[in-house]
Amino acid sequence: MGLRFKGYLGWWHGDRQGQVVDRFVDSTTSWQYLLDAMPDGLLVVDESGVVRALNSAFSAMTGFLATDLLGAAMEQLVPDEERDRHAKLVTDFMARGVARTSAEHLDVTLICRDGHRVKVDVALSTIDWRDERYWLVAVRDLSTLRRVEAERDDSARKFQLAFETAMSPMTFTDADDRIVTANPAFCELLGRPLEELVGRDSRHFTYPVDIGVTESSHQRVRGRETSRDRYVKRYLHRDGHVIVVEISRSATYDDDGNLLYSVISERDITEERLLTAQLAHQALHDPLTGLANRTLIEDRLSQARAKVARQGGYGAVLMVDLDDFKVVNDTHGHVIGDQLLIGVAHRLNEVARTADTLSRFGGDEFLYLVEGVRQAEQINHVAERLLGALEAPFVILGIEIEQRASVGVAVWDATTPLDTPIIEEADLALYEAKRLGRGRYAVFSPDLRQHSMGRFEQLQELRRALGDGQIVMHYQPIVDTTGSHVVGFEALMRWNHPTRGVVGPGEFLELAETSDLIRELGAFALAEATRTAATWTDDDAPYVTVNLSSRQFYDDDLVHVVDASLRASGLAAPRLVLEVSERVALQDPNRSATIIAALAELRVGVAIDQFGSGLSSLAYLMNLQLQFVKIDQSFVRPTHGIGYNEALVGFIVALGDQHGISVVAEGVETVDQFDRLRDAGCTLSQGFLFSRAVSADDATSMLHEPRWPIHGPTSNPAASTAPQASTTLPS
Repeated sequence: MGLRFKGYLGWWHGDRQGQVVDRFVDSTTSWQYLLDAMPDGLLVVDESGVVRALNSAFSAMTGFLATDLLGAAMEQLVPDEERDRHAKLVTDFMARGVARTSAEHLDVTLICRDGHRVKVDVALSTIDWRDERYWLVAVRDLSTLRRVEAERDDSARKFQLAFETAMSPMTFTDADDRIVTANPAFCELLGRPLEELVGRDSRHFTYPVDIGVTESSHQRVRGRETSRDRYVKRYLHRDGHVIVVEISRSATYDDDGNLLYSVISERDITEERLLTAQLAHQALHDPLTGLANRTLIEDRLSQARAKVARQGGYGAVLMVDLDDFKVVNDTHGHVIGDQLLIGVAHRLNEVARTADTLSRFGGDEFLYLVEGVRQAEQINHVAERLLGALEAPFVILGIEIEQRASVGVAVWDATTPLDTPIIEEADLALYEAKRLGRGRYAVFSPDLRQHSMGRFEQLQELRRALGDGQIVMHYQPIVDTTGSHVVGFEALMRWNHPTRGVVGPGEFLELAETSDLIRELGAFALAEATRTAATWTDDDAPYVTVNLSSRQFYDDDLVHVVDASLRASGLAAPRLVLEVSERVALQDPNRSATIIAALAELRVGVAIDQFGSGLSSLAYLMNLQLQFVKIDQSFVRPTHGIGYNEALVGFIVALGDQHGISVVAEGVETVDQFDRLRDAGCTLSQGFLFSRAVSADDATSMLHEPRWPIHGPTSNPAASTAPQASTTLPS
């Protein structure tokens, strides 16, 4: 007889199938083998609900063995609280008589051998065997399935949550790159609702120039050149403004390699690009003036030189340095100084040619790059325009400032080697412009480099001379002609050069002014002069005057250096007088007044040298806390208008008497000059008529002369420095 399995086992019929089944009918082992081969747990139950067979998968699932269940009612596997439900399900099934497959889930709870419970899905099938009906119960553990489904559902929920709440704009696009869905962040990015986006490709809201960028990426992905792509493009927001985004595209394909969809994640880099541009601008531009900085100007100079080498013509670099700018900072502070730099930059930029580049090279230096010049003479006109731009005074926060500049010019053409240091040449020309008097421009020539090398070598030699004791101080007497005695000495520096002999300060101090060596020389002069003067211990011991350069006078440490020299030497402060030229004092009158007042607190006197070279300044200078003025030598040795000169000297002396300031005539070389100065009321004099500057020992000897002789009516500075008994001054 044949065996027919309905539902779960299917239908078996025909002679061959019958032969196979017949083999299992009489073979318990073969029947059990068939059950054990099934992956799901199986029970064979008769119509009374008694278990007749089970497979190893069921035993593994529940822990029950065949010996535990065979002949037992199936209901003992069902918890008490579910037996009614279970019985109803079985009754309903039997009444229907229709097989229930695993596709129709029936959740049942089973009690395992160890007492724990497991949720299972049950599928029922009928078996007609030997005129009896049995139920084949297929049992599948739902824990793994439910866990997988739960994990899948959880992943889907998480992805949906991440997709919808992500701050990064995201879209799904189909094989034709049309948007299937988009998250709220993408809608917000474009300012468009979802319904306006779905079904459309992105070219409808892409910046027109960048449409090809998107299409190229889609073609690469569709052609499987890559499954991941990254690019940058621009969108147009609904309100019209441009958005820059970085796009990451990932593609998914079917088994045949056809594109299914793309997941696109986007990052708004609009502000980042703006910041990058700002940082790039800051890296190449001066933050104070907004001009190109050193890095940018050097790069453009390199390009300009290459262009001239290819196309011919001329190029030039003009180095613009503000004259005495430090005085502005020292007097008015850096806020005013910075505003002045901004004003200068604006003025220079106004006269700059569109083809050229103006930069702030550093501090108070500007570099101007000239390009596209066919005639070298045009460069001179550029230099003149730059200087002319600074002629009018600047008014900053109510303060009027006259600011001039010096300009160094370096020119090159197609024949100039590319390794020529153009900026260095402009710097050398700038030094020459300042040497010639400032407020002008100078053009580089090869001999300037030789001069520069010579200056460098001289500075090194001068620095060594100071360390080797070759720098000494000499002293020229200042004579009170009414009493024919020395009242003071002017300390003057000399260089005892091993081969050139005695070198005067005019040959090396100007050079020292170009470096910090001037501060070392100034400190040396103060220390030596105060030490020497401290040895003059007579009751009427003379004072000593020491000259200050511009850099010394406006140095913030001046008062400290002076005080330290006085303390070290033991010289009484009233016996020290510091000399500064009228030109230096008038560079910044307010600052000068502050410095002189600070020195007065130390009881150190100040003398204005070359006084009267600018008559408009007399009244102002007389109001400073001065001890002396030394009238300019143009009053002592006038070329014409002697009577007028004597009247001016008399006026200066009277003005000095009114303010308690002594007037000294310097550079007196003849008796005639002396007589005229005396007649004008000037009683203090110095010059070759009395003596040259002498060593400290000779100066000390002069103090013991009972009356001071003059050398006679001569203007020869080579006259003997020893006192001679010729014509004497009246008592």
